[in-house]
Amino acid sequence: MKQHIAVIGGGVIGLSTAYALIRAGHRVTLIEQNADVGLGASYANGGQLSYRYVTPLADAGIPRQALRWMLKSGSPVSLRLRADPNQWRWMLSFLSACTRTTNRRNAKVLLQLGLEGQAEMEIWREQGLKGFLWRQPGKLVLYRNEAVFRKAVSGIQDTTLERALSPAECAEIEPAFAHLTPDLAGGIFSPEDEVADSHLFCKSLKAALLDAPGFQYLQEKATLAPDTNNTCMLIVGGRHLEADQIVLAAGLNSRKLAAPLGIHLPLYGLKGYSLTLRPSPEMLPSVSVTDYDNRVVYARLGDALRVAAMVDIGAEDTSLNPKRLASLRALVRQTLRQASTDHSPDSPWAGLRPATPTGVPIIGRSKCDNLLLNVGHGALGFTLAAGSAARIAQLVAAVHTDGVQK
Repeated sequence: MKQHIAVIGGGVIGLSTAYALIRAGHRVTLIEQNADVGLGASYANGGQLSYRYVTPLADAGIPRQALRWMLKSGSPVSLRLRADPNQWRWMLSFLSACTRTTNRRNAKVLLQLGLEGQAEMEIWREQGLKGFLWRQPGKLVLYRNEAVFRKAVSGIQDTTLERALSPAECAEIEPAFAHLTPDLAGGIFSPEDEVADSHLFCKSLKAALLDAPGFQYLQEKATLAPDTNNTCMLIVGGRHLEADQIVLAAGLNSRKLAAPLGIHLPLYGLKGYSLTLRPSPEMLPSVSVTDYDNRVVYARLGDALRVAAMVDIGAEDTSLNPKRLASLRALVRQTLRQASTDHSPDSPWAGLRPATPTGVPIIGRSKCDNLLLNVGHGALGFTLAAGSAARIAQLVAAVHTDGVQK
């Protein structure tokens, strides 16, 4: 049964959801309060589509490691404690998820969702979605610590999708990082992983949607309010918008939107930074690379290099912290000398990643019969977007227009 679905949020999750629903034949209204789509956490992220490397941040040993990081200048993680109940609840839940068993269980969930997303994205590209600098160069994760490397190798679930490499083999895969060989314990290469520009992807989705019959785009502020019969009401621009079902996919703002309904989403904004460099083409690496110990990712996007890193817990805005950016630039100089910011200008950016404590997004029905949730993708929003959208489309298909689940 075809329905009218309202999607709140014009980031990579909301746009992908709207696109999947349009492809399924539904009528879709997308609501975005910003001046254009993809201007939040989707704007200048790391550019990696890491379908196979989806290990959650919460893991055994991470709290101890994070404490060491926070005592070190320029560390991958910083913490600013606030008198904020959301922060404390999130951190306590995060700590409880920091076990090896929980990590492996959640990694399997994310791996399945990632592979579903890769298959869905392939269909979208084959059917004409383009213009977002997509490539499939593979992804190389570099490890400097022997024990951490062995632990990572033990977590490989399918050797056809990921394979362990010696330092010398890492240099062969991506010569731009060859000078790091003496410092490396090894690497893990995922040959089928991809890269693309998330913001351009958002713009491509919007263009395709605007050409589709049955689609409406509203640049307005949306709110949700309780309604009768265990449903909720969607208010857009001060007016009630009628829809058979509503999908909440507004990133970190989803927490505020859901609160009037008595729905407390366990989301917290983890601030991250990126630089976009444009060195000489011969200086650009081809393979997507993650420097695991420093938690820095490198992805070539067309003629640019996207470098993304850091987790600031307790940062409440997207202002550019000069000290954090200086640390990131220093890491680029040390790790990828030929493309360092000493030789080319960079475009800095910061965004708040909407993360759950476990790293697993919330995709499913809510306590309101007409409201579905597609939130909490953290740093993996681009990677998990298409798979999450496909799951929402399946949930919509499993419901009659009267809201009764089959």
